[in-house]
Amino acid sequence: MQVWPGQAYPLGATYDGAGTNFAVFSEAAHRIELCLLHDDGSETAVELRETDAFVRHAYLPGVMPGQRYGFRVHGPYEPQRGARCNSAKLLLDPYARAVAGQIQWGEAVYGYPFGRPDARNDLDSAPHTMSSVVVNPYFDWGDDRRPRTDYHRTVIYEAHVKGLTMLHPGLPKELRGTYAGLAHPEVIAHLTELGVTAIELMPVHQFVQDHRLADAGLANYWGYNTIGFFAPHNAYASWGDRGEQVLEFKQAVRALHQAGIEVILDVVYNHTAEGNHLGPTLSFRGLDNASYYRLADDQRYYMDTTGTGNSLLMRSPHVLQLIMDSLRYWVTEMHVDGFRFDLAATLARQFHEVDRLSSFFDLVQQDPVVSQVKLIAEPWDVGEGGYQVGNFPPLWTEWNGKYRDTVRDLWRGEPRTLAEFAGRLTGSSDLYQDDGRRPLASINFATCHDGFTLHDLVSYNDKHNEANGEGNRDGESHNRSWNCGVEGETDRPEVLELRERQMRNFIATLMLSQGVPMLSHGDEFGRTQRGNNNGYCQDSELSWVHWPDPGRTADGDGDDDDEERAGQDDGGLGSSLLEFTRAMVWLRRDHPVFRRRRFFHGRPVEGTHDELSDIAWFTPEGQEMTQRDWQAAHAKALTVFLNGHAISEPGPRGERISDDSFLLMFNASAETLEFAVPVNHGRQWLAVVDTARPDGVLTGAGPKVAAGDRVTLVGRSMVVLQRPA
Repeated sequence: MQVWPGQAYPLGATYDGAGTNFAVFSEAAHRIELCLLHDDGSETAVELRETDAFVRHAYLPGVMPGQRYGFRVHGPYEPQRGARCNSAKLLLDPYARAVAGQIQWGEAVYGYPFGRPDARNDLDSAPHTMSSVVVNPYFDWGDDRRPRTDYHRTVIYEAHVKGLTMLHPGLPKELRGTYAGLAHPEVIAHLTELGVTAIELMPVHQFVQDHRLADAGLANYWGYNTIGFFAPHNAYASWGDRGEQVLEFKQAVRALHQAGIEVILDVVYNHTAEGNHLGPTLSFRGLDNASYYRLADDQRYYMDTTGTGNSLLMRSPHVLQLIMDSLRYWVTEMHVDGFRFDLAATLARQFHEVDRLSSFFDLVQQDPVVSQVKLIAEPWDVGEGGYQVGNFPPLWTEWNGKYRDTVRDLWRGEPRTLAEFAGRLTGSSDLYQDDGRRPLASINFATCHDGFTLHDLVSYNDKHNEANGEGNRDGESHNRSWNCGVEGETDRPEVLELRERQMRNFIATLMLSQGVPMLSHGDEFGRTQRGNNNGYCQDSELSWVHWPDPGRTADGDGDDDDEERAGQDDGGLGSSLLEFTRAMVWLRRDHPVFRRRRFFHGRPVEGTHDELSDIAWFTPEGQEMTQRDWQAAHAKALTVFLNGHAISEPGPRGERISDDSFLLMFNASAETLEFAVPVNHGRQWLAVVDTARPDGVLTGAGPKVAAGDRVTLVGRSMVVLQRPA
C-alpha cells in the first residue's frame, strides 16, 4: 500500500476522487495508527508519521468511499494526570462524515477493567465498537435554494425523524423512521398544509445507545448522546450505513427546501457520549482526554454542567475548531438552515461562569457562514448560574422558557399572572429589548419534546414515568399542568370537552403571541405519552406520533393488516384539533399585526391618521386596565386591542404596513364572564375565533359585534374579534 505524506487540513477523511487524505489531532499521543477495517474482521494498520502542530496525517491513494477505518493511539494511560490513551481501543475519527455499526456493550469498549477504574484494560474493542467511514462528498443539489424565511414569517415544528414517521399510514414500511420517510410527499404535504416554515429536528448527529439503557431493554430515543459531530445518525438511514446515510439526509433536505421548509438541527456540542470517568473509550477520550474535556482538580474526574457526566472544554482551541468546523460543514455541505443548541449555557462556560463574551460567541459572530443562519439557544444548563434566558448575544434567538411557564400558569388559573402574561404575549421586551434584540428573539412554545405533550399538559397533574425504570424519580416534577379534574384518561364528557378547549387555548395563544411560535410534533393531533414527561428512553409507540387516520394503511388497500397502529381512538379529536391548528397558523401568517418585528410603543404611531395606540389593555368591563387591575390576585381575564393601523416597521421596500385590527379576549377563570367591547376602538367587529366551540374558528360565519356589545366567554376560553382595515 502506498502512503503519501498528505495534508494536515482538513481534518478527518477527505476523498478527492483518487484517494483519501486522513488527518487527526492529538497532543497527547506518542504514535497514531490509522486502521483500515475489512469485512472479514481483519485490519491494515498504517502509522501516521507526518505531524504538523499535533495533527498527524497521511494520504492513501486508492482508498475509496465506503472504506471503514479507525485510529489506535499509543500514549500515556495515567488517569490521575488526565491521560487515557490506550492502543487497544479502536477510536472513531472526531471528523468522521459517516459512522457504521453500533456498539456491542461489554468490558472491551472501556479503558479500564470493570471494578478497577484506575487500571488499564487491554481488551481489543474493534470487534465491539463502531467505525468511521470514508464518504463521497459529491452530490447533485440541482437548483437547491435555501428558503431563508425571515423570523417574522417563521413557524417552527419540532420533530423527531423516527417519531414523526414511524406510524405514518401513508409511508411504505421500509421508509418509516428514516430520513427518506421525513422527505416523503405525504409528510411534506402535512407540514405545508399546516403552515410550517421550518422543521427543527431532534438530534441527527451520530449518537450512542447508552449501556445502562441497553441493559434495561430501553433506548436513547431522543439522541442527546452525540459521538459524531459530522455524521448523520446511521439508524435513520433506510438503505445502508457506509455513507448512504449522508446521501439520504441530503435528499431529505433538498426535498424539504423544494417545499419551502427550512431544516434546523438540534445540536449537542456541550458533551459527548463518553460520559464520566466510568464511561467507555470511543473517540475523544482516547485521542486526547485533557484537550477535549473539562477536567476536575482531581484529573481522574470530569466537570459536569450538563448532567451527562462530562462537558467539552470550551476554552480549548481544538474544541472550538471542532464545533465551528462542524457547524460550517452542516451549512455548506448538508445545506441546513440553522441550529438549536442544546444546553447552550455550557457553550458559554469558557472558564466557570456563563460568559456572553466567551470565545465561542466571538467565533460565531465573526464567522461568515455560521453567522448567517438561524441560531437558537436553549439558554440554560444544570450548572451553577446556568439559567440564562434573555442573556444571549444579539445575534441569537432563545427558547423562551419564561413564556412557556407563564402561559401555562395563566390557563391553569394561577393568581397574579396577568402582568407577566402581558409581557410574554407581546414579545418579552423585559428579556430582549435592552440589548437591541426584538420580539423575534423569543422562540415561544407551550410544549416541546422535554416534558408533557399538549394533551398530557391538560390531562395530568403529575408525571407518570414508571416505564423508564427509575421509580418515577426522573423528569420534571413541577410541570405547571392541570388535569381538568381527573388524572389521566377518562370518559367523562365534561372533562374531555374542557381538555379540548384548553388545548385550543394554548394553540391560539401561541399563534397570536409576538415572537416566533414553535409547535411540538403531534400536538396538532392531541398526541399523548400517557403522562410520561421524560420519554428520552421510550423508542416505542408511547413516544411515536399516532396519525389520526386509522382507516388507511401503508399498502394503501384499506386493510387493517399493519402491525403498528396508525392512529389513536381519539373520538375525532385529532382531526378537529388539526383543523383548528391549521386555521390558527394561517391566521397568523395572513396578519402582520401578530408577527411584528418591533416592540409595541403603547402610543399612536407618528405619520398615521389613527389616534389610537398600537396596543391597549382592557378589563372584561371594557375599561382600560389600571395598576390595581394588573395586580389583583383574582384577576384572570382581560382584553387586548391590537391596532393594525399602527404597525411601526416598514415593508421590504420601505412601504407602510397596514392590517386589520383585533381584539383578543382571554378568560382564564373557571366562571363564564361577560366581556364588553371597548367603545372607542372600532364600531363593528367580526368574531373569528372562539375556543369554546369544537371547531374553534368562525371565519366567514362568525357573529358581528358592535362597540359596547357584550360577548359571553365560558370559563377558560378565548375569543378573537376582527375589524377590517
